[in-house]
Amino acid sequence: MTDDVQMFIPAQRLPPGFAEQLDREPDASPPARPASTVVLLRPGRTGIEVLLLRRNRSAGFVPGAWVFPGGRVDAGDADARLFPSAGVTGAPPAPWWAAAVRELFEETGVLLARDTQGEFPVTAGAPDWAERREALLDDRATLHDVLEPASLRIALDRLVPCAHWITPVAEPRRFDTHFFLAALPPGATAAPDPREMSDAIWLPPRDALDRFTAGRMPMVFPTVRTLESIADSHSVDAALDAFRGRTVRAVLPRLVRRDGGVALVVDPHALSGGS
Repeated sequence: MTDDVQMFIPAQRLPPGFAEQLDREPDASPPARPASTVVLLRPGRTGIEVLLLRRNRSAGFVPGAWVFPGGRVDAGDADARLFPSAGVTGAPPAPWWAAAVRELFEETGVLLARDTQGEFPVTAGAPDWAERREALLDDRATLHDVLEPASLRIALDRLVPCAHWITPVAEPRRFDTHFFLAALPPGATAAPDPREMSDAIWLPPRDALDRFTAGRMPMVFPTVRTLESIADSHSVDAALDAFRGRTVRAVLPRLVRRDGGVALVVDPHALSGGS
């Protein structure tokens, strides 16, 4: 297709083994599992900063890659009690929003929920919140179990959909992932869980892209594209406002093995996201 957009990433900028796996045709393409990712932002000295986590080398999906916090949608994320009477209208459906909040809390300890006074709980260094986080990680609790005793509600206004990527059919693990921008709540501190993440860093998006280009931060295509989409935002509010109300189209790319790396082939209209 001559009108497709291609993005080429040299193998040294990709997670270890990513390019080689394309040489192995899967017996059958597995279904794409629902998942959510949170692009967590905070003010920096020269603009915005974004939180990036590095997956452990033993991780089942893109080991060694720098990613945003996130993971699959669980059954408990569909609990209607998680949302106020107005609920979630439009795309993505409610479980993706709940999964975004839960996965962010599990992986970083940052909780995007407010009490009846509109305040965010102070979770950093609090033993009771550490136990609730551990209960989620061990599947001993659902997000509702965590929020209800503290009379908390998901802060829907703090989440803004910004991208929708579906893993190419060539990959052995596939996800239907909605990406959300989110502002770090006042006073919150990110403390990544070491069981899945080996490193964490706050960086301006341009700095992260420069490190990726230099081969020092391996990333996959959706992470790179998302960083590019917010790189020119001068503030957290500006980044969120740029995506509020925007139509986010699903992107199902094809991965093509090329000499020295991998090319991403995708419909340019889908990649732009529209408005």
